Amino acid sequence: MSNWKTAYRSFYYETADAPDDIVLDAKKTALLVIDIQNTYLEPPEDTGEAARWQPFFDRMNGTVIPNTAQLLDWARGKGIEVIFARIACQTEDGRDRSLSQKKPGFNYLLLPKDREDSQIVPELTPKGDEIVVTKTTDSALTGTNLRLTLRNLGITDVVVAGIFTDQCVSSTVRSLADESFGVVVVHDACAAATDDLHDRELEIINMIYCHVASLEEVQSFVA
Repeated sequence: MSNWKTAYRSFYYETADAPDDIVLDAKKTALLVIDIQNTYLEPPEDTGEAARWQPFFDRMNGTVIPNTAQLLDWARGKGIEVIFARIACQTEDGRDRSLSQKKPGFNYLLLPKDREDSQIVPELTPKGDEIVVTKTTDSALTGTNLRLTLRNLGITDVVVAGIFTDQCVSSTVRSLADESFGVVVVHDACAAATDDLHDRELEIINMIYCHVASLEEVQSFVA
């Protein structure tokens, strides 16, 4: 059975040596949960679209949300900093959104910060003083002060969960890598619209921008 050292290999890394073991220092590690918000769990009114998206809803409810809840419990128990990112605009009409969120189509998003559909799903509610950053961009670093916050907290490594694998997760992972953070993506706590898109994006980002591992594997990286 393949593990994180051999799985999700793209053409570029098919013949590469296995990476070194990952050892995370809980005091220097953050768990970043990206965009698991109410709006994405609302089935479309059109029955055809609802059917088309049903596999995504099944993965979210059956795998991603339960596994992310486990990740949160694990991180909190280990003293790992827990941070959430969510898409939300400051204005009611969304005039502060980035251009990509104003374009028609799937990525059109109007999520005022106080509206219910912009909130993090109840199963993953932040606790205490856990940090929540709001963004109108794909990358959680580009659109917020997260970069500065991570540096202020003394974070060197970031464990990432959330949606969508091929959009906000990937964009954030690439930004983190460019800032020289170590990044681990938890593949069974992420989703794209389809499993194919999810798997292909993980192959693209694995071993250059991050390492891709399972929930169980990630839990073994911290003593």
